[in-house]
Amino acid sequence: MFISEFRVVLPLSLEEYHVGQLYSVAEASKNETGGGEGVEMIVNEPFDEDGKKGQFTHKIYHLASKVPKVIRMLAPKGSLEIHEKAWNCFPYNRTVITNPDYMKEGFYIEIITIHKEDDKGLIENIHDLPPDLLAKRAVLHVDIVNDPVDARDYKPEWDPTKFKSEKTGRGLLKPDWKDTSQPVMCAYKLVKCEFKWWGLQGTVESRIQKVYP
Repeated sequence: MFISEFRVVLPLSLEEYHVGQLYSVAEASKNETGGGEGVEMIVNEPFDEDGKKGQFTHKIYHLASKVPKVIRMLAPKGSLEIHEKAWNCFPYNRTVITNPDYMKEGFYIEIITIHKEDDKGLIENIHDLPPDLLAKRAVLHVDIVNDPVDARDYKPEWDPTKFKSEKTGRGLLKPDWKDTSQPVMCAYKLVKCEFKWWGLQGTVESRIQKVYP
């Protein structure tokens, strides 16, 4: 198992971030659903547990249409169906991803996100991890301005050093943007991953770690 905590600082208020998050999730679900393939909603209902209230969803991602035909023919039954359970009560979110029909307990990803207003990613243990997990945790600070971007992923219209919002007047961020921008917030994303497959565990867990956040 690996445990990583990504700290993503953004020049937004919590309210602005939440609106954008809801829009992005809705668009992604709409684009991925259709023709019996894509995203299947199993449960979508309110929840109230452990002092948290919000919306619980259980989705199944059908991946058969996303892979070559030869893979579909060879893939064992259930191996191309990924289950996602999510507890959304912003500013706290928890998501669990599994493959219960094939890998069962051998595949598990848990993502817990806590969003903090007026924060630059300096809280040492916001997730209240016990000492044994703290010792395993790797902390990665994500800087939207200064971190390198793969040329294949780069789009000028998404570059925060080139974009300026007409509505808020924010944008054209400088290298010292964390110290000069207001408002500012941080998403603390804790990712736990376990992939129990002899010979592939380390490789797959490392690849998954690179995908998040």
